[in-house]
This record gives sequence, C-alpha cells and structure tokens, in this order.
Amino acid sequence: MRSSYPAGGFRGNNVDSMWEAVEELRSRFEKRAGSRAGRGEVRSAVLALLAERSMHGYQIIREIEERSGGSWKPSAGSVYPTLQLLADEGLIRAEESNGRKIYSLTEAGREAVAGADASAPWDSTAPASAGFAALPKAGVELAQAASQVGRTGTPEQVQEAVAVLNDARRRLYAILAQG
Repeated sequence: MRSSYPAGGFRGNNVDSMWEAVEELRSRFEKRAGSRAGRGEVRSAVLALLAERSMHGYQIIREIEERSGGSWKPSAGSVYPTLQLLADEGLIRAEESNGRKIYSLTEAGREAVAGADASAPWDSTAPASAGFAALPKAGVELAQAASQVGRTGTPEQVQEAVAVLNDARRRLYAILAQG
C-alpha cells in the first residue's frame, strides 16, 4: 500500500489537512467514548445503588459514572424518569431533605433487589468499556504524534515514522487474527 505522506514531510497545506484529519478522528471517538446503556440498565443500576444507601439523583449519576470508570454517565433525562417510574411502582420512595429529594428503597424495593441478578450493570460493562475508551484515546495521541513528526521532522524522521506506523498497523491486525 502506498503511503499518502509526502517524502519531505508535511509542509504548508498538508499540515492543515493532517490536523483536520486528527480532529476528525478525535471527534468520531469522543462521540463513542461514553457508552449508552440499554433500557433496563439504568433501572438496575439505580436499584443496586439504592440497596447500598439513600441518594439524590445527582449522586446516583455520579456514582454510576465513577463505578463504570467514566465509561457510562447516564443523563438526568434517563435517571429522573427512572426514579419516578420506580416510585410509581412502589419500589422506592422520595423524601425531601435540604431542598433535595433523597431516594431510598421501600420494602418491596428491597425484595425486588434481593430477587434480581446480583451483578450491577457496571460490573459486566466496565472492563470492556474501559478498554474501549482507552483505545480511541491512544489512537488520537498516536495521530497527534505522527502529525508533530510531519510538521517538524526531517525527511528521514518522517520516513522512520511512516515505518513505525506501518508496523503498528500490521501488529494491530495480527491481534485481531489471534482471536
């Protein structure tokens, strides 16, 4: 496969197009970085957290984000309607405290949690999601380093960088071929 890198490095407009490509890559990965939970996952996460202690809505959102290693941060638009639904079902109750609603499990809620699958949603998704979140970050950082070499490197350094990138690409495909 022929390289699209010019032999003399990136100069002039080529630098601009390389940075545009890096930014495009970053924006595509950033859109994917936070995972979107399935319908029942917010519900089971809320119940699992409230089984441990009473919390207000913002604490629930922060706790899910923390326990998932930052890979899942449910929106208020998914957490608060879930809290209302669970309250309507009689599984949780809300009490006012210092101007905030503090949610806790009812007896029916404790029974529902005890009878449910013991694993919390972040337990099964965190390792895979954390790995996925690390990969795009590493890819963007690699693209930034390649761009820096293209902007400031000598022709010899650019050629060496191209060889390193070609080797990295082959090694990545080799990883997929193992599985």
